[in-house]
Amino acid sequence: MHTTSADPAGPALDRPSLRPDCGNCFALCCTAFGFSRSADFALDKPAGSPCQNLAPDFSCTIHDSLRPRGFRGCTVFDCFGAGQNVSQGPFGGESWLDRPETKDGMFSAFKAARQLHEMLWYLAEAQTRTFDPDSSIRAGLLRNRIEKAVKGELPELLALDIPGLHSQVRSTLMDVSEEVRASYFATGDDHLESALKPGADLMGKNLSSRRLCGADLRGAYLIAADLRGSDLAGADLLGADLRDARLEGADLSNALYLTQPQLNAALGSGRTLLPADLARPPRWSKA
Repeated sequence: MHTTSADPAGPALDRPSLRPDCGNCFALCCTAFGFSRSADFALDKPAGSPCQNLAPDFSCTIHDSLRPRGFRGCTVFDCFGAGQNVSQGPFGGESWLDRPETKDGMFSAFKAARQLHEMLWYLAEAQTRTFDPDSSIRAGLLRNRIEKAVKGELPELLALDIPGLHSQVRSTLMDVSEEVRASYFATGDDHLESALKPGADLMGKNLSSRRLCGADLRGAYLIAADLRGSDLAGADLLGADLRDARLEGADLSNALYLTQPQLNAALGSGRTLLPADLARPPRWSKA
């Protein structure tokens, strides 16, 4: 009898495997992407060219002083494990430096895989947070499809309809978000509740010591917002901009769709409660 399973056929790309392993990557984040001089980057760099701070062994020559040297953008980037997957997978551990003819293909594969790995990060959480078996199966089937693509041959990866897949993933994530958030009580503050909505402009807003459980902050602008001491259990933070947001003493341990890049961009402390599979940024301890 034929059955449809939501479990991957091979070893699953679970969240621990979706963390960067720079030692097994050929500095793809420092080469494939381009950036313009701004508050996040001290210079212009065209896509497909090595950063001027890249060493021959693919390490960063200013890694310990990126922020003071004007490269804040580098400190918040996360490839969700796509770098080592592309470097060691379809290209067999041979670098673009040793085989220059592979450079364009490797960089294109990395750009695609990075998007897919981020989708896997969210889907893994959706599958564990949902109470609905159908939603869990749907998330699992999407994970299967994406994992097959990132573990498969290069032509199939590059031919994948990523925008279409992204739309399906987004729909699943939103369904699970609505379900999870519904299990939390409202804040009870009508004025505040009306401001907590997807894409809201909450830059610099004082949201400290609030019960923000179940809030829909998807895509919200929380730049420099004060969230100190607030409870964000069940709050949807998908795509929320947390640059310089104050998170000291905040409880993010059960927040929904939080990522490492968001934490890296925010300000926190040893008192900030985080999900078990996310790391406390080193600069928080220094602060």
